[in-house]
Amino acid sequence: MSTRGDTEVRCDFTLQLVVSDSSSIPVPATGIYRIEDPYAAQMAFHTGADETVDWFFSRELLTAGTRTPAGSGDVRIWPARGRARTPTVCIALGSEEGEALMEAPAGAIQAFLRASHRLVPPGEEHKHVNFDALPALGVPPVDSP
Repeated sequence: MSTRGDTEVRCDFTLQLVVSDSSSIPVPATGIYRIEDPYAAQMAFHTGADETVDWFFSRELLTAGTRTPAGSGDVRIWPARGRARTPTVCIALGSEEGEALMEAPAGAIQAFLRASHRLVPPGEEHKHVNFDALPALGVPPVDSP
């Protein structure tokens, strides 16, 4: 686990890409939480030497999924017991390119979330949104009545 001042939390861990009922492939990943995007948690799946596949989750969805099944559609997260009967967090991802089921170590996900909650407590995300930067991100301005 590492932090960059008061602005970012990073946690490296290894997930298991479930290939079949009896087979999985280890996938190194980095969980990233940035104060500049306080509602999101990023997972960077390291797929090659310098290549990553990045997914962005609602931090609230990831937190909920460590306790109970959460999400629908392209992202579903739920607690489970892994192949070694250890606590895991299952993350099912879907896109036009295909689907993947990942098993993440529950302790690592929970430690990452605790660190992100220390940086920005749940319910205080709105205090860190830079509304002036939203148009540059493609978010249209809201007209006042």
